[in-house]
Amino acid sequence: MHISLSCKFVLGCSLVLLVAMGGAFYILNERQERFIVEQAEKEARAIFQQLVVMRAWIADHGGVFVDKSRGRPESFYPAGMEIIHESGRRYNLKTPAMVTKELAHYARDEELYWFNITSLELMNPENAPDEMEKNAILSFRDKGRTEYISTVTEDQEKYLRYIAPLYTEESCLTCHGHQGYEAGDVHGAISVTLPMSDVLQVADENRRTMFWAMVFSVTFLSSAMLVMMRRLVLGPVKSLGENIRRFSEGEYEPGGLQPRGDELAELSNAFADMASKIQEYHHDLQDRIKSATSELESTNSKLVQANERLNDLNLKKSDFIARASHELRTPLTSIKGSMEYIAARIESLSHRDSRADECRQLLDFCALVQKNADRLIRMVNTMLDLERMELDPEGLLVRKDFDLSRLIQEVVRDMSMTGTDKQVRLEDSVTETLMVHADRERIRQVLVNLVQNSLNYAPEDSLVTVKAFSGQGRTVVEVLDQGPGIAQKDREDIFNKFTTLGSRQGTGLGLAICRGIIEAHGGSIQALEPEQTPGARLVFTLPPART
Repeated sequence: MHISLSCKFVLGCSLVLLVAMGGAFYILNERQERFIVEQAEKEARAIFQQLVVMRAWIADHGGVFVDKSRGRPESFYPAGMEIIHESGRRYNLKTPAMVTKELAHYARDEELYWFNITSLELMNPENAPDEMEKNAILSFRDKGRTEYISTVTEDQEKYLRYIAPLYTEESCLTCHGHQGYEAGDVHGAISVTLPMSDVLQVADENRRTMFWAMVFSVTFLSSAMLVMMRRLVLGPVKSLGENIRRFSEGEYEPGGLQPRGDELAELSNAFADMASKIQEYHHDLQDRIKSATSELESTNSKLVQANERLNDLNLKKSDFIARASHELRTPLTSIKGSMEYIAARIESLSHRDSRADECRQLLDFCALVQKNADRLIRMVNTMLDLERMELDPEGLLVRKDFDLSRLIQEVVRDMSMTGTDKQVRLEDSVTETLMVHADRERIRQVLVNLVQNSLNYAPEDSLVTVKAFSGQGRTVVEVLDQGPGIAQKDREDIFNKFTTLGSRQGTGLGLAICRGIIEAHGGSIQALEPEQTPGARLVFTLPPART
């Protein structure tokens, strides 16, 4: 899904604003609630202090007389606390506790707040403490607490309960001395209860107002940022992008951007300078390319002509080699046959002629001619094989599946029977059946060439070993001897045509033919460092048989 840069920017800023304003909203809300509670606590303390002052004044004056006809019905009056005025009115003496109780009823009727004077040693049963008041008085006595504050919920209405201790004054001992109190003792407490639902409702309304103000502020700021983003940033960036696109398509014209005097203008000017320089460089490069192309076309034409001439010469060379090889092979074969016939005839005459010594000398010359004729024939056949291998390596192969291990054993057996003058031992190290998909006669030719090379370079009474094994999906053949080995610098060159090592005579084509045959099979051939004994180590690989 593709989201534009402006949307991403506005969404990001809106999220930041929401988090920031949400945090501020949370802090203000917590602060407001705490302020409301603190104000209620202060108000409760003020009411408590007023009650304490009032009680102290009443106690210092020995009580106050109140017109009985104007007061609330009394449920409890100490004896001897009533006087009758000469007008006939009856007055009751009110103690601080009684006045406090009367004021509590009056305040509750007005639904402003209410309070209660209570004690654990009651004189008036109406002042019996509830559970919270009892716990508060005990904490005042036992733990030395000076006030007890709690927020409670009753009938889905919230209230602040403030409870503070009443300490025994000297003036209080008149009424409470018989209870065993002394001055400074906690003889009770006054609990003030303030309704907070109305205040909290106002706080909720303020909270909702703040929330919608936050939503409006975020929406307004996001919209403003979106408009400014599109007008001040996205518009110029889009114009710059359009110029870049037209520049990439070769349609750019300088002066497409309006000056604005800000960072985007600097970026646009930098792009314009860059585009101008690139165009100049492009034109200069085109001129150079045209010049170089013209020269290259001329050189290429000459190379094509030279290549055609080279191919023509190569074809003529191949044709010459093929014709020469063919023409050489035919007379050489005739010479060889004739020499064999002459040798046979001379040998038969040598048994009957008195000039047997002369016949044997003629036989030696015939054998020498025959040996050189065989060498020429092998050379011609080798040159023909190499030429065919270069022209069409695949066309020379007749592939089929066969057991390579058996072929190795046959080659080793046949060449061991031929023997050498140096008494070199030839062995194979093949212990498993190795099926390959290759041309059997061509692989035989490779094995014979490699083994013959090793026999040629092997010292007296040494060993030539042919190993074969399978590994990593390939069949590996190694031919090892104990001769002088092959230097590191010569291990690649020996597979090139007409390359020989040392003073050995030869055409230098045998290993080149071996490489051509092996590579035509999709394998590889190389000379490697011997693993254990000194000497040469020639290795080639073949693909496995088809399954």
